Amino acid sequence: MNNDSGPGLLTGLAGVMRRDLLLAWKRPGDVLNPLFFFAMVATLFPLAVGPGEQALVFSGPGVVWVAALLAALLSLHSLFLGDHEDGSLDQLILCPQPLPLLALAKALAHWMVSGIPLVVMSPLVAITYQMPAGTIAVMAATLALGTLSLSLVGSVGAALTVGLHRGAALLGLLILPLVMPVLIFGARTVSLAASGDGIAAGLYFLGAYCMLAVSLAPFATAAALRICNE
Repeated sequence: MNNDSGPGLLTGLAGVMRRDLLLAWKRPGDVLNPLFFFAMVATLFPLAVGPGEQALVFSGPGVVWVAALLAALLSLHSLFLGDHEDGSLDQLILCPQPLPLLALAKALAHWMVSGIPLVVMSPLVAITYQMPAGTIAVMAATLALGTLSLSLVGSVGAALTVGLHRGAALLGLLILPLVMPVLIFGARTVSLAASGDGIAAGLYFLGAYCMLAVSLAPFATAAALRICNE
């Protein structure tokens, strides 16, 4: 009996992720543009509101989270666009590997390219808001969960709008209402950490939302790709 199905699934997952990461390496602008946007928005805000410590601590979590959310949205539209233009999307759909698994691989690759760099840069941005080290660690943890959820949920919107005229604007309208709870709980959790209150509830919510996205988003993305490809 042939028992190669397990390794085959892992090979397909790793192969798609490796391909997308290599393409991102060859197009560094796709990675750097969201980072520059995040850094500019998050660091210009303190210059506008002034150096008051209380104002910066109060507004910092929300500003950083909104900047990270919008920066991650910049690259979502291109998640399947290149595959659609060069015909690779047809090959993904016809591939013997399960399409939800391949959609999960592309979402994970997008998170590694766009989400993880935002998480790594967030401590540097948080310094401009005079956040203590403990609060910075909480911000990095919430951003890691939040950006992963955004990549997964955003892959559904990217699949629905692939090939559409002005699909980027439509993608934002589709995704922002779905990820608004992540923004609210993420920013609120960082604010609670800054004030010394409990943060467990916020982290549990973000973790649960992320697990729900991992469980459902790949199947929704696969269904959307099949519909848009008909």
